[in-house]
Amino acid sequence: MTTPGPTTETLPHGRVAAAVDRRHWRVVLGTLRAVLVAPDFATGAELVQQVAEAAEAAGHHPDVLLRWGSVTITLVSHDAGGLTARDVALARTVSALADRLGMTGAPERVQAVELAVDALDRPGVRPFWAAVLGYADHPGDGGLVGPTGEGPTVWFQQMDSPRPQRNRLHVDVSVGEDEAPRRVAAALAAGGRLVSDAEAPAFWVLADAEGNEACVCTWQGRPTA
Repeated sequence: MTTPGPTTETLPHGRVAAAVDRRHWRVVLGTLRAVLVAPDFATGAELVQQVAEAAEAAGHHPDVLLRWGSVTITLVSHDAGGLTARDVALARTVSALADRLGMTGAPERVQAVELAVDALDRPGVRPFWAAVLGYADHPGDGGLVGPTGEGPTVWFQQMDSPRPQRNRLHVDVSVGEDEAPRRVAAALAAGGRLVSDAEAPAFWVLADAEGNEACVCTWQGRPTA
């Protein structure tokens, strides 16, 4: 029997949380994540460059999102299916780099968003949500994830019996005006139905096979257009 090595053994979340800099890092939804505040875009970009170099040296690569004023870094060992010593080590390195650049943590801004869809027939409604959001399979959990890793992930909760008062939800999906017709067509082909196109091209109202609704929206046809 092979014993997991120190870099592939998953660690309890409490141990991970205690091992990293609390000024920066939080464990959220199975990942280790930090939002680091930059005084300007150049400083944020410099951190990204230095993190990239450290990640290459470690052979362990985080997800990095650079915006004006902040850098969000997310760590997880996908091959191990959780958080490992590699994540802790790289988190410590990132904290040291942020300190050298004068960047501060904003742990109150660390979050992960999910969208839950209650369904009697999860396989039946899942293709609709993949089509209307442009999402792909989330490895291992039967959910869906955005093509760039941004936006809320989607998971499907099994219902034992109909609950009309609880299985209603609404999502606005804003896309380019040229993408909207394709997105609507894909959703309909995936088992959805058109509820209303009275306000198109501002928005089309669509629904999956169980009545959960989503709007495909554009800037066109609005007062601000």
